[in-house]
Amino acid sequence: MAQVLLVEDDPAIRGALIRGLTERGHAVDSAPTALAGLETAIGRQPDLVVLDLGLPDMDGAMMLKMLRGASRVPVIVATARDDEAEIVAVLDAGADDYLVKPFSAAQLDARIRAVLRRGGEPLTDPTVVVGGLRVDPRSRQASLDGVELDLTPREFELLHYLAARAGEVISKRELLTEVWHLPYGGADKTVDVHLSWLRRKLGETAQQARYLHSVRGVGVRISAPKD
Repeated sequence: MAQVLLVEDDPAIRGALIRGLTERGHAVDSAPTALAGLETAIGRQPDLVVLDLGLPDMDGAMMLKMLRGASRVPVIVATARDDEAEIVAVLDAGADDYLVKPFSAAQLDARIRAVLRRGGEPLTDPTVVVGGLRVDPRSRQASLDGVELDLTPREFELLHYLAARAGEVISKRELLTEVWHLPYGGADKTVDVHLSWLRRKLGETAQQARYLHSVRGVGVRISAPKD
């Protein structure tokens, strides 16, 4: 059972999801606006937030950014918007998963359990070390040669996923599925852009790679520099 906060302005949808999640063993708080959702999320500290984007007082994407400034609580965005660029933008902003309406309480319950399983894994993971790179999933901090890296949530997840599989060539499709949580894939350019940003923060380029090595037509591999 999880303590879930549902931020949804439509009373019919809110009521149906509360009933469905309660029947599946979850304890559910709800809020009809972004501000009420922020107050409840910070005050009650739920295990997970289900967030609609079309809220009456503030766009849900803005609420997500504000929430991420104060909490690492897992967030599933649940909305009628299905534009891929917007989905990627919200995931990059710190959402853990994305559901497009209409969906059932059973589907939402499955996503909740999956996100909470993922969230629990880092607690037992050791710090990953690749050469001078250290990635600690427990504190969500990464450093290179003793200097802390300023990473966005998505950059950290991308770096940790690759570092935990050092030496393996990881396909872009796998990264879209496992890091962006897009089960049916997405645009490879999304991965390319984030790899470019990550390389910049690691002090390297694709042409002069030290840690992140592109394998043409296959994917990307992280490995310790030979120098």
